Amino acid sequence: MTQPNSLESVRVDLPGREYDILIGNGLLSEADKHIAPLLRRKRVAIVTESTVAGLHLDRLTQALGNGGIDSETLILTPGEATKNWTDLGRVVEWLLTEKVERNDIVIAFGGGVIGDLVGFAAAILRRGVRFIQIPTSLLAQVDSSVGGKTGINTSHGKNLVGAFHQPSLVLADIGLLATMPRRDLLAGYGEVVKYGLLGDAAFFEWLETAGQDLANGDTDALTRAVRRSCEMKAEIVMRDETEQGDRALLNLGHTFCHALEAATGYDGARLLHGEGVSVGCALAFELSARMGLCSQEVPSRVRAHLKQMGMKTDLTDIDGELPDAQALLALMGQDKKVVAGTLNFILARGIGEAFVTSDVPRDAVLGVLRDGLRRV
Repeated sequence: MTQPNSLESVRVDLPGREYDILIGNGLLSEADKHIAPLLRRKRVAIVTESTVAGLHLDRLTQALGNGGIDSETLILTPGEATKNWTDLGRVVEWLLTEKVERNDIVIAFGGGVIGDLVGFAAAILRRGVRFIQIPTSLLAQVDSSVGGKTGINTSHGKNLVGAFHQPSLVLADIGLLATMPRRDLLAGYGEVVKYGLLGDAAFFEWLETAGQDLANGDTDALTRAVRRSCEMKAEIVMRDETEQGDRALLNLGHTFCHALEAATGYDGARLLHGEGVSVGCALAFELSARMGLCSQEVPSRVRAHLKQMGMKTDLTDIDGELPDAQALLALMGQDKKVVAGTLNFILARGIGEAFVTSDVPRDAVLGVLRDGLRRV
């Protein structure tokens, strides 16, 4: 059995819905120890996808078995396309067939797609059953597994159907990241760097020096990045669980990102979510500079770091044709941050100084998009 080198813990202290995010290398091999105290009866239902199942499922079920915990597993198809009505229905019907009760535990074992889909299924099953997130990607460990946002995509846009449903526990095993393809790891880094850009300039400065170590799989760098990202998200979620104010800051880069994902048909071959976040952050800082909120040196510094990491920063980095600026702006209008028909943006006065505003001239956004589409 692989023992964790060290165990980090971040508390999400929501009254009546408190839970811990445990971070360590080798946590999967001792999952039983952390899950058993939450169980009313020693059985769980696991929902995962085929790639994760092939790599890690045996270790999870063996660990649960070592603790006398029975488990049944549903294996789905990997990819963003699985976040749909059909697969949501499939998960719910399977959980009902397995006679999952309100006091039982469902385990979402995978990346952000599985976490969002299974969390939503848990939210609506019997009007809410408990679930545990075991995120297997960097993006999921630092973002989607924490905070209780669950949901699916529709033809109208990304994550437009869902619920706030907090997990009972998050187990972030840093060791699982070693099996990630580099492109997927870097996509997750798009969410990591977002935290520095929105509210912690010192964290961004550390990433400028340690980012390559993280990308090369350094356990200490990954642990520090995951812990700090989770700390920042937990702090914001505790202030604003249902995104009435501050939590919208977590969507830095996402207004652009969601439009780009819709434009590419949620095709992970062309654009992964974290890649869209990276491009979106670069565009958000460029827009901020053009509006006079920060100096041009700020977006230049952001883009320089993202490029140094080998990440997508420009619209022209996305393979294939994109819609024109007007069409992209129309897609942005489907974003969840539209309030009373007005689109809110997350802009910045500097690195670590993000804020939410609806006071953004349409022509300024179009200008950024037009220039981005023809950038050489």
